[in-house]
Amino acid sequence: MPIQSSALRVPVLLALCLCALVIPAQAQDTSAQTPSTERPTMAAAALLTPPTIDGNVLDDDAWTGVALTTGFTQTEPVSGDPASERTEIRIAFTDDTLYIGVICFDRDPDGIIVSDSRRDASLSDTDSFQVIFDTFSDKQNGFVFGTNPAGIEYDGQVAGGRESVFGGGARFQGGSSAGFNLNWDAAWQVASVIGDFGWSAEFAIPFRTLRYPSMAEGTQTWGVNFQRNIRRHNETVYWASLDRNLSLQRLTEAGTLTNLSPPAQKNFKLIPYVLGQSRRLPTGAGSTTNDAEFGLDLKYSLTPALTLDATINTDFAQVEVDEQQVNLDRFNLFFPEKRPFFLENAGLFAVGASATGSRAAPRVDLFFSRRIGLGPGGEVLPIEAGARVSGKVGRYNVGVIDMQTDDLIGQGVQANNYAVARVSREFGSRSSMGLLAVQRKGTGGLAPDGDENQTYALDGQWGIDEYNTVQAFYAKTDTPGKEGDDHAAHLRVNHSSPNWRAFVNYLEAAPNFNPEVGFLSREAFKHGSAFLFRTVRFKNLDNKLRLKEARPHASYSGVWDYQTGTLQSQYIHIDSHWEWFGSSELHTGLNLTEERVTEPFEIAQGVIVPPGEYSHDEAQIVFFTNQGAPLSFNSRTTVGGFFGGDRITTNVSLRARTSERLTSEVSWNHNNVNLPGGDFDVNLGRLRVSYSITPRMLVQTLVQYNDRSDQVSANLRFSWLQDANTGLFVVYNEIDEFGFRESFLRSDRSLTVKYSYLFDVFGRKRGN
Repeated sequence: MPIQSSALRVPVLLALCLCALVIPAQAQDTSAQTPSTERPTMAAAALLTPPTIDGNVLDDDAWTGVALTTGFTQTEPVSGDPASERTEIRIAFTDDTLYIGVICFDRDPDGIIVSDSRRDASLSDTDSFQVIFDTFSDKQNGFVFGTNPAGIEYDGQVAGGRESVFGGGARFQGGSSAGFNLNWDAAWQVASVIGDFGWSAEFAIPFRTLRYPSMAEGTQTWGVNFQRNIRRHNETVYWASLDRNLSLQRLTEAGTLTNLSPPAQKNFKLIPYVLGQSRRLPTGAGSTTNDAEFGLDLKYSLTPALTLDATINTDFAQVEVDEQQVNLDRFNLFFPEKRPFFLENAGLFAVGASATGSRAAPRVDLFFSRRIGLGPGGEVLPIEAGARVSGKVGRYNVGVIDMQTDDLIGQGVQANNYAVARVSREFGSRSSMGLLAVQRKGTGGLAPDGDENQTYALDGQWGIDEYNTVQAFYAKTDTPGKEGDDHAAHLRVNHSSPNWRAFVNYLEAAPNFNPEVGFLSREAFKHGSAFLFRTVRFKNLDNKLRLKEARPHASYSGVWDYQTGTLQSQYIHIDSHWEWFGSSELHTGLNLTEERVTEPFEIAQGVIVPPGEYSHDEAQIVFFTNQGAPLSFNSRTTVGGFFGGDRITTNVSLRARTSERLTSEVSWNHNNVNLPGGDFDVNLGRLRVSYSITPRMLVQTLVQYNDRSDQVSANLRFSWLQDANTGLFVVYNEIDEFGFRESFLRSDRSLTVKYSYLFDVFGRKRGN
């Protein structure tokens, strides 16, 4: 089916965009106030007697005499208005620990919403409180700590001063997701209580958990900001006021914390583990194997700002299994990194590019740690040892990683050594520049001579003003047998203001560009994309439908062959999101797609997509209810043409919680595809259940059904957490192949028990 001319569709697209972006302007909420540009300041108080960490700030004498700060401002629902409820913050410190006491007053304590009590659970759909510390006052890097009325521990790192075009930072999933790293787990303590006044919380954060400048004497000044969510009002408020397009991670707008006297950094932690595993393979009698392992992680502060992490016989048995995906295209799927060792300080090593919201957009990560410890066929390779040094040296951010894997002689998979070096320097106005070098080198008897690969890159970010940034990188690879045409380049211009968000993006990868320790979704391409997004607030008094805002937007993404310039993929998307004050949303969209297939590929068993040019239209509709409610629903349906035929894709999910302790979610993805080469259906189901016995003791299960691979899998995990995500882990995995069941053979089953313990050599061990 030849690609139809887009000449007639372009005027229609422009007309729809104009209507979506201009007409709703009459409904703009003009009552919103402009947030104050004056940044608030507070002082920390020195304590001789620390508070008791039980969440009860009002009755703890240790807080008596500590000056408080208040005065929060809304970004939601009415930007610039005062907070509807009062919040009081106190900060104090002893010779080794930083303390925070927060009182979240609430005139209707029965209306407080607690949606989850798991560690690092989302704080968006619950009443919650967060703090961010910019310990180096560089306005780009910080540490986030948060909790809710259930007393959960929530922590993360902010790196590089980067936020997504939608505002806020994303959890790290690879190099290009620089922003917010939720997977950083530190050693600290928090407790919360609910009373007739509202709720309160107390934080105890050891100074050795943080990184800050060296000092001989005197005091330090840090950047700081606080965020509170009042969920039943769908209200978000900040101490240092922000425009509604920004998030807590915008450190250039943070306030100031003075009078801190942190000690000279003395941080030496040892984390040994022991592990026992039993696995029963589906190959008949006598196939059960038992194994025992032990290993050690080490953390040592070389300076207050530079940390050494080392690991021996690394194990990640406690990590949750991947969520399965369905691939109905020709390109590589991306699975995020979940292993804790590689996620700490991940933002320092993040260099890459991926355009959000476009199926046609390629992805490039110059360093993708998931390549370490996984063979070419997905085999798990033992990691013998590794080390990472990361932090600051003067005005420079530095990071070095070296990891050694073992071989699998029986499977013919060789061992490798991986080395990464990174240096960057930050400037004012969210600007930075850096260098990256990555190497993989084959080691051991299975590796051929000269088996190595290198990647080199120069990258930078320039903050032009409050709303605009430019990001870019240029990279080259060196692979034996691949000479010339071995570069990649990227340039992106972002705009993010309260009412408008936009970007233009260019990315290319030459035919011999080969980042073997990176991620490349497709090869030999040139890609251009653009995005325009408007936020329209509605007036409360004239709004009978209770609409809160509309978000019309449009995007374009095109991919061309690097050498011939021939269009390979094109994706045009026009959409509008409609959000009500009750937090329900409706998204209505239209996609115009074009695909050029140069080689036949098997999209399903026995169904071949032949070479050709395919042009199609799709309609999509998304609806979800209030995700903070005890019962919430989410659905996405796409209907349209697909490789010369038709496809209907339906995604539905239902989430339920009977209390903050028990949450469950069931989701189903169904694809009904009718092609000239044959018809088929693909189903992917997922059930997730989580029960928190306490905020540090959790049972959760993930069951997945995939009829594309004829497989049912189950992952059951029990965790009893201590400091910094150490503790007792019991993990049961089962994979049930349909073909094995028909042959009356067993499933692939394994049971793993792992215990790790944190020995804090320079600090006292706190109870849990």
